Amino acid sequence: MKRFAMENSTVEFKSQLNDKLEKEVIAFLNSEKGGDILIGVEDDGQICGVENSDGVMLGVADRIKNNILPSCLGLFDVFPEDHDGKIVVHVVVARGTEKPYYLKKYGQSPAGCFTRVGSGVQPMTVSMIDQLYASRVRNSLRNIPAPTNRKLTFQQLKIYYQEKGFQINDAFLENLDLYTPDNRLNYVAYLLADQNSISIKVAKYAGTDKVDLIENEEYGYCSLVKATHLVLDKLDVENRTFTKITGDAERLQKRMIDRRALREALINAMVHNDYTHEVPPVVEIYADRLSITSYGGLVYGLSKEEFFAGRSMPRNRELMRVYRDLDFVEQLGSGIYRILSVYADSVFKLSDHFLEVCFPFDEGYFTAQQTEAQVEAQVEAQVELLPWQTRILKGCESDDKTGQELLSIAGYTSRSGNFKKGFQRLVDENLLEMTLPDKPNSRNQKYRLTRKGQRLLKEMD
Repeated sequence: MKRFAMENSTVEFKSQLNDKLEKEVIAFLNSEKGGDILIGVEDDGQICGVENSDGVMLGVADRIKNNILPSCLGLFDVFPEDHDGKIVVHVVVARGTEKPYYLKKYGQSPAGCFTRVGSGVQPMTVSMIDQLYASRVRNSLRNIPAPTNRKLTFQQLKIYYQEKGFQINDAFLENLDLYTPDNRLNYVAYLLADQNSISIKVAKYAGTDKVDLIENEEYGYCSLVKATHLVLDKLDVENRTFTKITGDAERLQKRMIDRRALREALINAMVHNDYTHEVPPVVEIYADRLSITSYGGLVYGLSKEEFFAGRSMPRNRELMRVYRDLDFVEQLGSGIYRILSVYADSVFKLSDHFLEVCFPFDEGYFTAQQTEAQVEAQVEAQVELLPWQTRILKGCESDDKTGQELLSIAGYTSRSGNFKKGFQRLVDENLLEMTLPDKPNSRNQKYRLTRKGQRLLKEMD
């Protein structure tokens, strides 16, 4: 029968949920690495499973939320694991940044503070408590007041929460820890507000260096959640699909960059960026790669080995909590695993103040580009267009257009059979392409000129 290895300094087994849960969570929060609690596993590692896993998970989250201070929302995760039909509840606890953590009813005392020693839990001494408190991180976004005197509103954030099925009440902001200890809106609230001064830059260059800047867009001055959606949409457009011919002469549709890894890299940058210096993440797109850079380097106390092992230590636990609520993040530390399952750890470039993830474009993309250019060069001379089709192409020279806008440019009042057939030909001839090819029916769908379409218009001038 499958069983886990023995308990150690970062792993705790529990056959069932009992009254020691809070102490064990506190011990991991106060430790150097955090840890994992597996409920439904005997002390010897044998899997016994739990009944009513949903109830157990709800009880775990409720007890951690209500019985431990300072708030550790965003520093733990709870999820089920199926092991040969037996359900184990996995509780991941990150190393906290506002130590010492303690049982609410006993306060910062040896009766309320605990630490991990080997595979066990021990009360902390008064001197240990004082030392942790003296070294507590003071520049947490939660403790920094919002840098503005104007009234902050949160309609965008509330809409995102409502779309996920959350009920919005008067305690909404308080429940998200958006107030400082003296009851002022904090810097996290500022980042999530409808208006702020934070903007995510997406720069695009013609070559492999920063000499020839061809596009420089900003996404922000709004809720960080909305800005994240906007940048993800932009990256989905830039991360084009190409056709790769395999060894069996089969046509394989691929992306320039693994789509999931790219998403995880951006989310990690948004959540773990050090905003205390007002330096937001930056995205840079070159001819051969795409990089996402966040400010702050690794969180203090987290080594490179622990980082690549997926050990989570959120810099901004309040943001982590929000992004998990809105399904941007599945589990603590899972983003790094998803990236490393596709790319080598060399895509990460770590320094004291910055963390960059640099994705090289798929090698097949360059081959496909060369093949496409050769084919287009052979057929361009054979393309003959009707006047209204030419107007559509010229209409897309300045910027992307919606289908309705192109209908008007063509001079049609409705999508007649002739229009649909002629418009589809522009797409089939690779003169136009959708900006959201994976979402053909999206209300945000637009059309743009391909390189072939650009070359054809130049030849017609």
